Amino acid sequence: MEIELKNNAPGILEETQIETGFHILKFQNETNENQCVVRDIDSSYIQFHFCIKGAVTFNFNNGSYSINLSEENSLLLYNPQRDLPMNLEMQTDAWLITVLISIKKFHALFSKEADYIPFLGEGNRDKKYYTDADISPSMAVVLNQIMSYSLHPSVKLLYLKAKCYELLSLYFNRPEDANIEQCPFLVDEENVLKIRKAKEIIIARMSEPPTLQELSKEIGLPLKKLKDGFKQIYGEPVYAFLFDYKMEVARQLLASGGHNVNEVGLKVGYSTASHFIAAFKKKFGTTPKKYVTGLS
Repeated sequence: MEIELKNNAPGILEETQIETGFHILKFQNETNENQCVVRDIDSSYIQFHFCIKGAVTFNFNNGSYSINLSEENSLLLYNPQRDLPMNLEMQTDAWLITVLISIKKFHALFSKEADYIPFLGEGNRDKKYYTDADISPSMAVVLNQIMSYSLHPSVKLLYLKAKCYELLSLYFNRPEDANIEQCPFLVDEENVLKIRKAKEIIIARMSEPPTLQELSKEIGLPLKKLKDGFKQIYGEPVYAFLFDYKMEVARQLLASGGHNVNEVGLKVGYSTASHFIAAFKKKFGTTPKKYVTGLS
């Protein structure tokens, strides 16, 4: 097998084989510590790495060389002369999506457009290739849909295949004069930045978040564009996103052992313990007390 997983922390990696020679890997470090992820990949694969959140360090040659990939940036790696195994150090809360596609499969996808793809040009086909680039707003939408989708298992493979093709199309759609990239609800990058600002605001004020109307006014974006755009980028409505975020903060605070249930509830915006306990149970299927007991 050309791709082999090695001794990684549980729950960090989810992989789906789209078809022969075509894989998508989702990395989410939701732990309180940096995590190492090691995976063999042979020289027949092109690697596309997209850092959605946090930061990731790629180590090569037994740690003698490294590349840092920060939030909202991508990295393409290909070396037909030698294997390029992944040896990643993921910061806490880092999210990474990786697409692995064999050069044979990739050539088949772009057989008519090969001249427009830099490393498929005649002079580069047998040479190593590396490039980094920003993640465009339209790519960010697709990446967050891949990370956050909630679909019946029967359509998961079809959905991921379609999203991977869409992602690769957007990745190579980089005309020199393009400064605005369209997506269904977001007119331009300025609107994407406003929605990211909205996310920062609700996280910073999670104990007393603004209403949607107040948030819309503060970021200077119409309410409908805020609601539709937020769901496009982050995969769920504003307050569903905030609920998930608050519950994850609560879980980590409880796991640290430094706060009791009442204190944690107050920190994430619940004025009564009973409301916090009900919310926590809705999210995790157990009460805060039972969760803490299960850790010991």
